[in-house]
Amino acid sequence: SSLSAIVMANVSLGMTGTRVASVQNMLIGTGYLTDGADGVFGSGTQAAVQRFQADHGLTADGIVGTQTMNALSTASGQPIPVDNTIVMEATAYTGDTTTATGVTPVRNPNGVSTIAVDPSIIPLGSKVYIPGYGEAIAADTGGAIKGHRIDLFLNSENECENWGRQNVTL
Repeated sequence: SSLSAIVMANVSLGMTGTRVASVQNMLIGTGYLTDGADGVFGSGTQAAVQRFQADHGLTADGIVGTQTMNALSTASGQPIPVDNTIVMEATAYTGDTTTATGVTPVRNPNGVSTIAVDPSIIPLGSKVYIPGYGEAIAADTGGAIKGHRIDLFLNSENECENWGRQNVTL
């Protein structure tokens, strides 16, 4: 069985490129930015994101994560940038362990869970959303987790066997 998941990398201060320009065009389309879309996430874009977040009941941190990106897309009628998504193979792991970032992995279906990633594809610390799993933070790496593979932390061997291998779109 395959699962379609949308995982989005954060867009934040100091970044440049087409994803930033897409966010700026959404902010222009919703009236929060008037400067134009130059593809540079500076203090003006950050302030516009914070105003949008505050007005939409989101944490006003100036970082465009999954919730802010979805809200901007809905409010502006503009699609989420295609280069924000990657198709990944997702496996699952469990056990008493410490992650590559020094924390104990967690599975919290109503909060933020731990996933292992290849940091050259998804940087450690990135927050992602995976339908069927929920919000997660890239806090671990694994010997077999190379390229377009992620490993989801679950609380038991049984849950891992039930998950199996699934293709997810991040």
